[in-house]
Amino acid sequence: MSASRIEEYALIGDLHTAAMVSANGSIDWLCLPRFDSPACFAAMLDENSAGRWLLAPAGAGRCTRRRYRDGTLILETEWETSTGHVRVTDFMPVRDHAADLVRVVEGLEGSVEMVTHLLLRFDYGHVVPWVTRTERGILAVAGPEAVQVTADVPLSGRDLSTVAQFTVEAGDRVRFVLTWCASHEPQPTPADPDTALVVTEQFWTEWSSRSTAYGPNMDAIQRSLITLKALTYQPTGGIVAAPTTSLPEQLGGPRNWDYRYCWLRDATLALQSLLTAGYTDEARSWRDWLLRAVAGDPADLRIMYGIDGRRRLPEEQLDWLDGYAGSSPVRVGNAAAGQLQLDVWGEVLDGLALTRSTIGSGEEDAWDLQLALIEHLETVWQEPDNGLWEIRGPKQHFTHSKLMAWVAADRMVQGARRFDLPGPVRRWERLRAAIRRDILENGYDASRNTFVQAYGSHELDAALLLIPRVGFLPGNDPRVVGTINAIQQHLTEDGLVLRYRPELSDDGLPGKEGVFIACSFWLVDALIGAGRTAEAENLFERLLELRNDVGLLSEEWDPREHRQLGNMPQAYSHFALVRSAFHLLAGGAGTTEDRIHIESTKESSHA
Repeated sequence: MSASRIEEYALIGDLHTAAMVSANGSIDWLCLPRFDSPACFAAMLDENSAGRWLLAPAGAGRCTRRRYRDGTLILETEWETSTGHVRVTDFMPVRDHAADLVRVVEGLEGSVEMVTHLLLRFDYGHVVPWVTRTERGILAVAGPEAVQVTADVPLSGRDLSTVAQFTVEAGDRVRFVLTWCASHEPQPTPADPDTALVVTEQFWTEWSSRSTAYGPNMDAIQRSLITLKALTYQPTGGIVAAPTTSLPEQLGGPRNWDYRYCWLRDATLALQSLLTAGYTDEARSWRDWLLRAVAGDPADLRIMYGIDGRRRLPEEQLDWLDGYAGSSPVRVGNAAAGQLQLDVWGEVLDGLALTRSTIGSGEEDAWDLQLALIEHLETVWQEPDNGLWEIRGPKQHFTHSKLMAWVAADRMVQGARRFDLPGPVRRWERLRAAIRRDILENGYDASRNTFVQAYGSHELDAALLLIPRVGFLPGNDPRVVGTINAIQQHLTEDGLVLRYRPELSDDGLPGKEGVFIACSFWLVDALIGAGRTAEAENLFERLLELRNDVGLLSEEWDPREHRQLGNMPQAYSHFALVRSAFHLLAGGAGTTEDRIHIESTKESSHA
């Protein structure tokens, strides 16, 4: 079983990839040179043999403080021992010519014996590299990949790993740099640790200074925004759902997925979060990634893409890894990429409508794409699908999928009218009205006064909380309020919201899962819309307490064991946090997205 709980990890990154640093001083996850590359550190998935880099006091010591430098992704961990006090600074320089990971030990007082233990394993722990000595460290080669490590102290080999033990006095600085390169190319010059630290801090503090976040939750908002920026693949603007794979939704269970890809349904949430905080450049980059990724035949629209826009993400199992806490299988790739999930057409059209209403420019090509997407959706919206939760059981007529088909038609009507864009508006209005009737007739259970997960089902789904957010009904509509009440009564554990109940839904997998953190933020938004602001504020404060010591959230929370579950950190959780925080500040309708949806509701709730 992994020595570190999921919430004990902090994130560092360089806008191409990321590393996960445990509170015990071990880097246990790192894919080089980019998010979706095979890992050379994968101890999160197999503690004993999959690669890690420990840097910590040699004897008994305790971590007294861990924090990010203000406004940055530079991690500082302080240790105290019986003989002294040290600080370890971990960061990845914003990339120029090479991928570097820097670790610096500083002596603060007294004298501390330190140890470093570097276990390099490529291809997710499958390949042991060939290691040779260099003038200042080592060079490790494994097929197409090479890693060089330079250090201020001598390194030696032991049991197919690299180790060093050294003493740090007050005022000392001992520096380590790990640099990746393709093995057939000339070795790059490693980053200078001191210069790189200054440049990296300047980059992040300048980026953070552009934020328009304010109010009592400003620190939580900004840490979430920094995390979202860190999950961005700078060359394309794509935002990964998480930097990790196969961290379990249930300890010991099979619900383990690869999240190192870009989901289309994240588009609107990402854009709304970035735009609300003033980050228009990032919003444009994400919009541009979206346009490139979905270009082509609308019938071939995928629910997710690679960070470079790749469509094929074949899933395989890594049988040589035990998985986090024995949770197997470990998966790379994601077979859900080939599923039919009708909501993504609505998500894309919603996202493009939002950007047109805010950053505007260069939208002619986007409108042509939207025309093609809505034309295809008109022919398929009545089909069953796998739904936003990527059910691996039988396809169903999910209410949320139909809801997002309504959103697609609604945003096309709104776009044509507000911006005088060409298109068969009358036909789209009829489509919107037909979908609305279909949802109200088949997706709403009048006897219980609640919407349901799927047509013909009696089960609930957290996605029903999004009905007022997208403008289908007002937040205080009795049917919305009834749905909120039903979800609070039947779809929560310890007051936090489940996505759905797997044991009651044929989702194709055994076992259960934790509460889905983003869904509880959706409940916050729904409560605000229903006028129950005090409830919303209390729930929001409780959700903030689920963050770890450096402000990060994974995908899920186990209310029984009081620990985070799932891939970490999870973009969806941080999108939702930012939105709910601004929603609370605005009193329910202050963001650009909220105003757009309110206008849609006023026009089309009777359509």
